Amino acid sequence: MKDFDYYIEDFMLYCVSKNLSKKTMKSYEQTLKLFQLYMEKEQDTKEVDKVDTKQIREYISYLRERGKYTVQVANADINRPHNRTDNGKNISMVTINNYIRNIKVFFNYLDEEHIIKVNPVTRIKQLKVYEEKKEPLQREDVKRLLNSFNIATFYGYRDYMTTKLLLSTGARIGETLSLEMDDLNFRNNTILFRDTKNKKEKLSYLTPKLSSELKKWCSFKERYSKSQFLFPTTRHTKMTVSNFEQNLRRICDSTGLEVTPHRLRRTFATDFLKAGGSIYVLSQLLDHSDVKVTELYLNLDREDLRREYLKHATLDY
Repeated sequence: MKDFDYYIEDFMLYCVSKNLSKKTMKSYEQTLKLFQLYMEKEQDTKEVDKVDTKQIREYISYLRERGKYTVQVANADINRPHNRTDNGKNISMVTINNYIRNIKVFFNYLDEEHIIKVNPVTRIKQLKVYEEKKEPLQREDVKRLLNSFNIATFYGYRDYMTTKLLLSTGARIGETLSLEMDDLNFRNNTILFRDTKNKKEKLSYLTPKLSSELKKWCSFKERYSKSQFLFPTTRHTKMTVSNFEQNLRRICDSTGLEVTPHRLRRTFATDFLKAGGSIYVLSQLLDHSDVKVTELYLNLDREDLRREYLKHATLDY
């Protein structure tokens, strides 16, 4: 039986053949390398067919007890774990569940390829996550956020328009930062997202006001950047998600708000429903695979429920 390195490499070639995204493959490889290191150092196990269910459960417990950056692959001190303020702090349940999912995918692959006789992940379950949902932004908060951008600068104007587009379309940040100039159609007030989560093109719509604002941004941008990207960096390259999130946090520090791209997406969804929009239409706009996923955005408070009931209740005995 070959060791971990051989089969991780084999699995990654399989992922390439399935045309998985670079982000997904990076997540798989990092998770599996960390798991391999744990198995070799803590369990003295170097072959994939020797891994059992108990060891995987012990690894999950190990992660919960040891915390962040306590397991490092070779040459991983590039992150300088000992200098990080969150070194050793708890790993979130969401992150651990991602590790569990990736390990399960790997061993299910080995099982399907008949590389292992017993699949150790069959009885491994995800951890229960009790995550507090961030409330959508209120109108006053949105105004305060948008007024905080310095639109006199290239990067300030760019981040302002990126934020407005997220709030107005409910798009994901990754697909938004991949937009190119040719994806805009001002004649029909539409925008085409190509780099979507499910890898299918998605057509979204622009209000006349947003369309006009985007036209002004494009004219401004073309004076300072020849990049094909709609929201490029000052070096004319594609902006990364982490770059935008960092810029957004900096803006939020001055406003006292706590805002993420996903919270902007949730704000769009909630406002759309409150305005009387159909959840089925919203599901299409958000590019959800199932309307049940969209139901997570039904975050109405008691006053909203009372108002909607009085508006739509037709039987009064």
